[in-house]
Amino acid sequence: MLSFDTNGNFQDNYKFLIGSILPRPIAVVSTVNEDGSNNVAPFSFFTAVSSKPMIVAFSPINRAENGQLKDTPRNIFREKEFVINFVTEEIVEKVNKTATNLPYGEDEFILSGLTPIDSEKVKAKRIKESPIHFECIFRDHLSYGDDPGCGRIITGEVVKVHVNESIYEDGRINTDLFAPVGRGAGHDWILCDHRFEKTRNR
Repeated sequence: MLSFDTNGNFQDNYKFLIGSILPRPIAVVSTVNEDGSNNVAPFSFFTAVSSKPMIVAFSPINRAENGQLKDTPRNIFREKEFVINFVTEEIVEKVNKTATNLPYGEDEFILSGLTPIDSEKVKAKRIKESPIHFECIFRDHLSYGDDPGCGRIITGEVVKVHVNESIYEDGRINTDLFAPVGRGAGHDWILCDHRFEKTRNR
């Protein structure tokens, strides 16, 4: 077995993270820019934290070229709110376009062809084509540095959930109808089209 120290460059560490933690769910986070325009970006360091209160977390990493904050955390820290949208096989191509590094203030909805719709409790727009939306209020964050590659954890309390009726059956989200996708290493995306069940001993 090969062994590696983690005190080298952050790019090597990043490759270990994205090549090991698989598949990773994707939070497509929409926020409001300082001028009132829309921002949309996907993040695959994303997880649930608590069910009551309903808390989710994602981890944006500082820009590799200069260590600056990405637009999404910049907007969240100012506006104290955001929306998490979810990715399906049907919209994966459009969502992938939202990862483009645009100048601040340029609207990824326009670039990607996704449709913004109003939220009920926050100013940030939801993605119409996404079947699930979490409207979130910013709760807290932890920062692990200001250098390129340093990350932070941002948590949000989900104050409103929207689920398209086409994927909702018997009080649950039907995974087959949802058809979610995850991220892998490099440019890989992962389909969730095969599953198996294992019961747990109580």
